[in-house]
Amino acid sequence: MRRGKKKGRPISGWLVFDKPVGMGSTDAVSKIKWLFNAEKAGHAGTLDPLASGMLPIALGEATKTVPYVMDGTKVYQFTVAWGEERSTDDLEGPVTKTSDIRPDEAAIRALLPKYTGVIQQIPPQFSAIKIEGQRAYDLAREGETVDIPAREVEIDRLDLVEMTAEGHAVFEVECGKGTYVRSLARDMGRDLGCYGYVALLRRSEVEPFTAEDFVTLAELEAVAPPRPQKSEDGEPQPFAPDISERYAKLDGLLVDTGAALDCLPQVALTDEAAAKIRLGNPVVIRGRDAPVEADEACATVRGKLVAIGAVEAGIFKPKRVFAG
Repeated sequence: MRRGKKKGRPISGWLVFDKPVGMGSTDAVSKIKWLFNAEKAGHAGTLDPLASGMLPIALGEATKTVPYVMDGTKVYQFTVAWGEERSTDDLEGPVTKTSDIRPDEAAIRALLPKYTGVIQQIPPQFSAIKIEGQRAYDLAREGETVDIPAREVEIDRLDLVEMTAEGHAVFEVECGKGTYVRSLARDMGRDLGCYGYVALLRRSEVEPFTAEDFVTLAELEAVAPPRPQKSEDGEPQPFAPDISERYAKLDGLLVDTGAALDCLPQVALTDEAAAKIRLGNPVVIRGRDAPVEADEACATVRGKLVAIGAVEAGIFKPKRVFAG
């Protein structure tokens, strides 16, 4: 059977997208894939439509490095409104509980140590957690209340930034994979006896990326080339030379694929060794700083990513090879 021709350009790299409020993560990926005319795209960590901020989007070969970004530390700024609990633990759901109590700053600060370090956390009813093969949010939309077991998450830092004129509390949290900020707001509200939900949420960092890497939709659309018109037979017309040049401006907004692998030991290869690894062959690695043993390592040639693999007794064995 003949395989269909791949659609789009074989462009690779990370786009550190500043997702606006109201756009879903899947919609964001589709939009970026369309703007870049990319063959393949995916994201590293869902961001709710009501949240804004960092959504790292992988294009092409960068999709192979998504798990490493998914595991990275994340930083959020969020505002908790006290006095109500909502079914979704954010603005979207209806109010389920109310209270006239409002916590003061001292009470909130006294509570923060309880939510720092390794803690047990129950994800929201409206979450992507799978319960017997079904997403929790699908069951919740059908009116079911599901028993979601608590999970271990790690919170490196939780700071109270300010109390607003409305009596809301603004926090910043630095946390590990799987942490739900909505659950933090819900649980703190219950502990304070006043209830609470996330009224505003923004993700400012996903390791290894920072706010300096942010690219907005307006910036992308300002340099994106117009799409070519289709011919009478429905086939896309070739891109004009001037339009191809404009892709360089768009592509210039990407972060190199290898940036996602800064967390791994680095192995610098010669051109000859890189050629062998691209064929799936192991190579002996040399150099004063070369690792002797490593469950995972990143191999590069002249700074360009070649493969991810293991190092055993000074031999690099490729597991995942990247196009040159």
